[in-house]
Amino acid sequence: MKIGCFACVEPFAPMSRQLKAIREMGFKYADVTDNHDGAALGEEFGFAPTVSLDAHPATIRAMAKEAGITLSAFCCHANLLDPTSPATYGTAQIIKAIRLAKDLGIKEVITTEGEPHTAFGKSLKPAEQLLLVREKLQVPIQWAEELGIKLLIETHGPVSDNLTMMGDLLNALGHEKTVGVCLDTGNCWLGGGDPMAYVKAFGTRIGHVHWKDMPEGMVAKRGKIFGCGMALIALGDGVVGVEAIAKALQKAKINVATTLEIAGAEAVKLSAKRLMKW
Repeated sequence: MKIGCFACVEPFAPMSRQLKAIREMGFKYADVTDNHDGAALGEEFGFAPTVSLDAHPATIRAMAKEAGITLSAFCCHANLLDPTSPATYGTAQIIKAIRLAKDLGIKEVITTEGEPHTAFGKSLKPAEQLLLVREKLQVPIQWAEELGIKLLIETHGPVSDNLTMMGDLLNALGHEKTVGVCLDTGNCWLGGGDPMAYVKAFGTRIGHVHWKDMPEGMVAKRGKIFGCGMALIALGDGVVGVEAIAKALQKAKINVATTLEIAGAEAVKLSAKRLMKW
């Protein structure tokens, strides 16, 4: 397995610095994490770890090359359960991410449905949730298939954190060679799912892994919130059972790129050391 790092490891630093910091910790792989349409003041003035979906790919390639980093995935986590809006990251941005990933030589684009924030989104019944996500991913799937990109749905919401609903969604979307799963160990557990069950159910459809562990204090919140950006503890220090998940992935011969979504250089390095051991 390739072990990479979440490209948000230093506060108030641009993406170029994030990639260099990741290399300084001994990693060779990273994802394109935060991104946006058009221009952003924080990116322009060097205090936000984000890239524009409208950037020239050569700019991002040069940034990664200078840092000595291979970009292994492109994240475009979306909000697919709230109403479509120009201010909401959704279908249009996923398509842009797929096209940019192709130009960067990245094979995996990771999205999700996210947790709804509006009364409309929160009122949806399970069947309505599935239909809405399915509709919003139809055209991105066409682009991914055309460009030879894997579109992976991450466990990070009320649909994707539910094993049955995730299976129903994958069946409804079809395109098995194009659409797969990004297993986020911490998010899956936090949303009430069982990461081990996902390994058994989806096997080689898992095309990427985001590594997180959750502290015991999060047990009371399990099943009530969906996803968190980063874990605050090292892998193995929490209650998710990451060691068993790592060994199950290995046993199932799921040899994919992975990303540590963990805050703090020491916790990141300890997590990598433990993963290599496991």
